[in-house]
Amino acid sequence: MAKTKPGKKDLDSYTIKGTSKVFRPGDCVLMRPSDSEKLPYVALVEKIEADHRSNIKVHVRWYYRPEESSGGRRQFHGAKELFLSDHYDVQSAHTIEGKCTVHSFKNYTKLENVGADDYFCRFEYKAATGGFTPDRVAVYCKCEMPYNPDDLMVQCEGCKDWFHPSCVGMSIEEAKKLDHFLCSDCSSQSDAKRPMNSFPVSPTAERVDFCSLHPTKKEGWLISSLHSDSTVPCESQYKR
Repeated sequence: MAKTKPGKKDLDSYTIKGTSKVFRPGDCVLMRPSDSEKLPYVALVEKIEADHRSNIKVHVRWYYRPEESSGGRRQFHGAKELFLSDHYDVQSAHTIEGKCTVHSFKNYTKLENVGADDYFCRFEYKAATGGFTPDRVAVYCKCEMPYNPDDLMVQCEGCKDWFHPSCVGMSIEEAKKLDHFLCSDCSSQSDAKRPMNSFPVSPTAERVDFCSLHPTKKEGWLISSLHSDSTVPCESQYKR
Protein backbone atom coordinates (compact mmCIF):
# COMPACT_ATOMS: atom_id res chain seq x y z
CA MET A 1 0.00 0.00 0.00
CA ALA A 2 1.29 3.44 -0.94
CA LYS A 3 2.27 5.74 1.91
CA THR A 4 -0.25 8.40 2.89
CA LYS A 5 0.86 11.90 1.91
CA PRO A 6 1.40 14.57 4.59
CA GLY A 7 -1.88 16.12 5.67
CA LYS A 8 -3.83 13.00 4.75
CA LYS A 9 -4.84 10.04 6.82
CA ASP A 10 -6.29 6.62 6.07
CA LEU A 11 -9.73 5.80 7.42
CA ASP A 12 -10.87 2.36 8.52
CA SER A 13 -14.45 2.97 7.43
CA TYR A 14 -16.90 5.54 6.13
CA THR A 15 -20.67 5.90 6.41
CA ILE A 16 -22.41 6.49 3.09
CA LYS A 17 -24.01 9.92 3.06
CA GLY A 18 -27.71 9.85 3.85
CA THR A 19 -27.66 6.22 4.98
CA SER A 20 -26.52 4.08 7.89
CA LYS A 21 -24.47 1.83 5.60
CA VAL A 22 -20.78 1.61 6.41
CA PHE A 23 -18.13 0.49 3.95
CA ARG A 24 -14.50 -0.43 4.50
CA PRO A 25 -11.49 -1.20 2.31
CA GLY A 26 -12.20 -4.50 0.59
CA ASP A 27 -15.92 -3.80 0.21
CA CYS A 28 -17.68 -3.37 -3.11
CA VAL A 29 -19.74 -0.23 -3.66
CA LEU A 30 -22.15 1.32 -6.12
CA MET A 31 -21.05 4.70 -7.44
CA ARG A 32 -23.35 7.29 -8.93
CA PRO A 33 -22.73 7.99 -12.64
CA SER A 34 -22.87 11.52 -14.03
CA ASP A 35 -25.69 10.40 -16.35
CA SER A 36 -28.69 9.56 -14.15
CA GLU A 37 -30.06 7.23 -16.83
CA LYS A 38 -27.07 4.90 -16.58
CA LEU A 39 -26.67 2.02 -14.17
CA PRO A 40 -24.45 2.73 -11.15
CA TYR A 41 -20.78 1.89 -11.51
CA VAL A 42 -19.41 -0.94 -9.38
CA ALA A 43 -16.01 -0.64 -7.70
CA LEU A 44 -13.80 -2.42 -5.20
CA VAL A 45 -12.64 -0.06 -2.46
CA GLU A 46 -8.86 -0.20 -2.00
CA LYS A 47 -8.38 2.68 0.45
CA ILE A 48 -10.34 5.48 2.15
CA GLU A 49 -8.47 8.72 2.65
CA ALA A 50 -9.24 12.06 4.36
CA ASP A 51 -7.33 15.28 3.77
CA HIS A 52 -6.79 18.19 6.18
CA ARG A 53 -10.08 19.74 5.04
CA SER A 54 -11.95 16.52 5.81
CA ASN A 55 -12.58 15.78 2.14
CA ILE A 56 -13.00 12.03 1.81
CA LYS A 57 -11.56 10.26 -1.21
CA VAL A 58 -11.76 6.58 -2.05
CA HIS A 59 -9.15 4.69 -4.06
CA VAL A 60 -11.03 2.15 -6.16
CA ARG A 61 -10.55 -0.60 -8.69
CA TRP A 62 -13.35 -0.60 -11.24
CA TYR A 63 -15.51 -3.51 -12.26
CA TYR A 64 -16.62 -3.39 -15.89
CA ARG A 65 -19.92 -4.71 -17.19
CA PRO A 66 -19.59 -6.93 -20.28
CA GLU A 67 -20.99 -4.18 -22.52
CA GLU A 68 -18.16 -1.89 -21.38
CA SER A 69 -15.48 -4.34 -22.50
CA SER A 70 -13.90 -4.44 -25.93
CA GLY A 71 -15.94 -7.46 -27.04
CA GLY A 72 -19.25 -6.26 -25.64
CA ARG A 73 -21.95 -8.39 -24.05
CA ARG A 74 -22.09 -11.96 -25.36
CA GLN A 75 -24.66 -14.74 -25.13
CA PHE A 76 -22.91 -16.47 -22.24
CA HIS A 77 -22.59 -13.40 -20.03
CA GLY A 78 -24.94 -13.40 -17.05
CA ALA A 79 -27.15 -10.38 -16.37
CA LYS A 80 -25.25 -9.73 -13.12
CA GLU A 81 -21.79 -10.53 -14.45
CA LEU A 82 -18.88 -8.13 -13.93
CA PHE A 83 -15.18 -8.15 -14.86
CA LEU A 84 -12.61 -6.99 -12.31
CA SER A 85 -10.45 -4.58 -14.29
CA ASP A 86 -6.93 -3.20 -13.90
CA HIS A 87 -8.40 0.31 -14.07
CA TYR A 88 -7.69 2.15 -10.80
CA ASP A 89 -9.09 5.53 -9.86
CA VAL A 90 -9.67 8.03 -7.03
CA GLN A 91 -13.19 9.32 -6.45
CA SER A 92 -15.06 11.44 -3.92
CA ALA A 93 -16.76 9.34 -1.27
CA HIS A 94 -19.89 11.40 -1.89
CA THR A 95 -20.39 9.62 -5.23
CA ILE A 96 -20.99 6.33 -3.40
CA GLU A 97 -24.68 5.54 -3.18
CA GLY A 98 -24.69 2.04 -1.73
CA LYS A 99 -22.94 -1.24 -1.08
CA CYS A 100 -23.13 -4.42 -3.10
CA THR A 101 -21.67 -7.92 -3.09
CA VAL A 102 -19.60 -9.33 -5.94
CA HIS A 103 -19.57 -13.08 -5.49
CA SER A 104 -17.25 -15.65 -6.99
CA PHE A 105 -18.92 -17.50 -9.86
CA LYS A 106 -19.21 -20.67 -7.76
CA ASN A 107 -20.80 -18.89 -4.79
CA TYR A 108 -23.20 -16.96 -7.02
CA THR A 109 -24.58 -20.18 -8.50
CA LYS A 110 -25.35 -21.39 -4.97
CA LEU A 111 -27.50 -18.39 -4.04
CA GLU A 112 -31.10 -19.33 -3.33
CA ASN A 113 -32.21 -15.81 -4.16
CA VAL A 114 -30.29 -13.26 -6.20
CA GLY A 115 -30.83 -9.77 -4.82
CA ALA A 116 -30.62 -6.46 -6.63
CA ASP A 117 -27.16 -5.83 -5.17
CA ASP A 118 -25.75 -9.30 -5.91
CA TYR A 119 -23.23 -9.62 -8.75
CA PHE A 120 -20.62 -12.16 -9.75
CA CYS A 121 -17.17 -12.10 -11.30
CA ARG A 122 -15.27 -14.95 -12.99
CA PHE A 123 -12.78 -12.97 -15.10
CA GLU A 124 -10.26 -10.22 -14.62
CA TYR A 125 -10.11 -7.75 -17.49
CA LYS A 126 -7.21 -5.70 -18.85
CA ALA A 127 -8.79 -2.44 -19.98
CA ALA A 128 -5.92 -1.36 -22.26
CA THR A 129 -5.55 -4.62 -24.18
CA GLY A 130 -8.96 -6.26 -23.87
CA GLY A 131 -7.37 -9.40 -22.41
CA PHE A 132 -8.99 -11.72 -19.87
CA THR A 133 -7.72 -13.88 -17.00
CA PRO A 134 -8.22 -16.80 -17.02
CA ASP A 135 -7.85 -16.93 -20.78
CA ARG A 136 -9.65 -20.25 -21.18
CA VAL A 137 -13.14 -21.30 -20.19
CA ALA A 138 -15.07 -24.56 -20.20
CA VAL A 139 -17.87 -24.89 -22.77
CA TYR A 140 -21.07 -26.94 -22.81
CA CYS A 141 -23.93 -28.06 -25.04
CA LYS A 142 -23.99 -28.43 -28.83
CA CYS A 143 -23.46 -24.70 -29.15
CA GLU A 144 -20.20 -24.97 -27.19
CA MET A 145 -20.80 -21.85 -25.15
CA PRO A 146 -19.56 -21.10 -21.61
CA TYR A 147 -22.03 -21.55 -18.78
CA ASN A 148 -24.49 -18.71 -18.16
CA PRO A 149 -26.00 -19.11 -14.67
CA ASP A 150 -29.15 -17.30 -15.79
CA ASP A 151 -30.01 -20.00 -18.34
CA LEU A 152 -31.82 -23.21 -17.50
CA MET A 153 -29.92 -26.28 -18.71
CA VAL A 154 -30.65 -30.01 -18.69
CA GLN A 155 -28.06 -32.69 -18.01
CA CYS A 156 -27.78 -35.86 -20.07
CA GLU A 157 -27.77 -38.94 -17.86
CA GLY A 158 -25.51 -40.69 -20.34
CA CYS A 159 -22.61 -38.41 -21.24
CA LYS A 160 -23.25 -36.00 -18.30
CA ASP A 161 -22.97 -32.98 -20.59
CA TRP A 162 -25.37 -30.07 -20.14
CA PHE A 163 -27.66 -28.69 -22.85
CA HIS A 164 -29.81 -25.64 -23.46
CA PRO A 165 -33.38 -26.82 -24.12
CA SER A 166 -33.51 -24.81 -27.36
CA CYS A 167 -30.40 -26.59 -28.63
CA VAL A 168 -32.07 -30.00 -28.27
CA GLY A 169 -35.45 -29.01 -29.68
CA MET A 170 -37.28 -28.38 -26.42
CA SER A 171 -39.06 -25.41 -24.95
CA ILE A 172 -38.28 -24.21 -21.42
CA GLU A 173 -41.70 -25.46 -20.31
CA GLU A 174 -41.03 -28.95 -21.71
CA ALA A 175 -37.62 -29.07 -20.07
CA LYS A 176 -39.08 -28.21 -16.66
CA LYS A 177 -41.44 -31.21 -16.90
CA LEU A 178 -38.69 -33.75 -17.53
CA ASP A 179 -37.58 -36.19 -14.88
CA HIS A 180 -34.61 -37.50 -16.88
CA PHE A 181 -32.89 -36.67 -20.13
CA LEU A 182 -30.72 -38.38 -22.75
CA CYS A 183 -29.15 -36.37 -25.57
CA SER A 184 -29.56 -37.58 -29.15
CA ASP A 185 -26.12 -39.21 -29.20
CA CYS A 186 -26.70 -41.18 -26.01
CA SER A 187 -30.29 -41.99 -26.94
CA SER A 188 -29.20 -43.50 -30.26
CA GLN A 189 -26.72 -45.71 -28.43
CA SER A 190 -29.36 -47.02 -26.06
CA ASP A 191 -30.87 -50.42 -26.83
CA ALA A 192 -34.21 -49.57 -25.32
CA LYS A 193 -35.86 -46.40 -26.49
CA ARG A 194 -38.31 -44.63 -24.24
CA PRO A 195 -40.53 -41.55 -24.69
CA MET A 196 -38.66 -38.31 -24.23
CA ASN A 197 -40.70 -37.28 -21.22
CA SER A 198 -39.81 -40.45 -19.39
CA PHE A 199 -36.19 -39.67 -19.68
CA PRO A 200 -35.67 -37.10 -17.70
CA VAL A 201 -34.21 -34.19 -16.48
CA SER A 202 -33.75 -32.30 -14.08
CA PRO A 203 -33.20 -29.58 -12.25
CA THR A 204 -36.32 -28.15 -10.92
CA ALA A 205 -37.90 -25.11 -12.37
CA GLU A 206 -35.68 -22.94 -10.23
CA ARG A 207 -32.53 -21.56 -11.87
CA VAL A 208 -30.45 -22.17 -8.79
CA ASP A 209 -31.13 -25.92 -8.83
CA PHE A 210 -29.51 -26.21 -12.21
CA CYS A 211 -26.70 -23.98 -11.15
CA SER A 212 -25.93 -25.89 -7.99
CA LEU A 213 -25.02 -28.88 -10.13
CA HIS A 214 -22.21 -27.35 -12.12
CA PRO A 215 -21.86 -28.76 -15.64
CA THR A 216 -19.06 -31.17 -16.37
CA LYS A 217 -16.26 -29.41 -18.25
CA LYS A 218 -15.58 -29.97 -21.91
CA GLU A 219 -12.43 -28.84 -23.59
CA GLY A 220 -11.87 -25.16 -22.89
CA TRP A 221 -12.04 -22.37 -25.43
CA LEU A 222 -9.78 -19.36 -25.47
CA ILE A 223 -11.75 -16.46 -24.03
CA SER A 224 -10.44 -14.18 -26.77
CA SER A 225 -12.09 -16.39 -29.40
CA LEU A 226 -15.46 -15.92 -27.73
CA HIS A 227 -15.32 -12.14 -27.99
CA SER A 228 -15.45 -10.03 -31.10
CA ASP A 229 -12.34 -8.38 -32.51
CA SER A 230 -13.75 -4.90 -32.28
CA THR A 231 -11.45 -2.00 -31.58
CA VAL A 232 -10.07 -2.09 -28.07
CA PRO A 233 -11.05 1.12 -26.25
CA CYS A 234 -8.45 3.10 -24.41
CA GLU A 235 -8.87 3.36 -20.66
CA SER A 236 -9.81 7.04 -20.86
CA GLN A 237 -13.06 6.11 -22.63
CA TYR A 238 -14.23 4.70 -19.33
CA LYS A 239 -13.03 7.49 -17.08
CA ARG A 240 -15.49 7.73 -14.24
